Amino acid sequence: MFRLNNTSMFRSFFRAPLSTATEAIKSVEAAAVELDKLYKTVQIELRGNDPAVLTSFVKFATTAGNYLNVQSHSWHLRKPTHTRFTVLKSVHIYKKHRVQYEFRTYYSFISYKHLTESTASTLLEYIERNLPEGVALKATSVELQQLPEYLLEQDPEQFTDDSNKVSHV
Repeated sequence: MFRLNNTSMFRSFFRAPLSTATEAIKSVEAAAVELDKLYKTVQIELRGNDPAVLTSFVKFATTAGNYLNVQSHSWHLRKPTHTRFTVLKSVHIYKKHRVQYEFRTYYSFISYKHLTESTASTLLEYIERNLPEGVALKATSVELQQLPEYLLEQDPEQFTDDSNKVSHV
């Protein structure tokens, strides 16, 4: 059962119908001009301080990509980076007594291949919304583009290697 709540929207839509078939074709062509961008790869770098949370989130993100029929590959760096801070135990004196704090940062990477713009934006938004605490995300994408026209207009003979020609420089 279809019910239209906003009758003014309904009236404005049908107020001026397309008078000719050419106007209808032009409106369809105008909508078809905007094409999705194509991405060769979308790489996601994940940083976290808990390796178990990071491993679980990588599994979640690759599963989300598989549900969208996207090829994905994930890997981890073997060694985390360690940042150590040495501070005094006491605020004022006792320089001999120190405490050392350490931050460990674990890295994971996910690579998605051959995506459209709409799929990439949907996937990245879904992953970002479900990002757990303590995990940072950095996304990098490589977009595919057509060759510029000035490169296509050049002679193909210009790029061939002729072994008969000898140039002295």
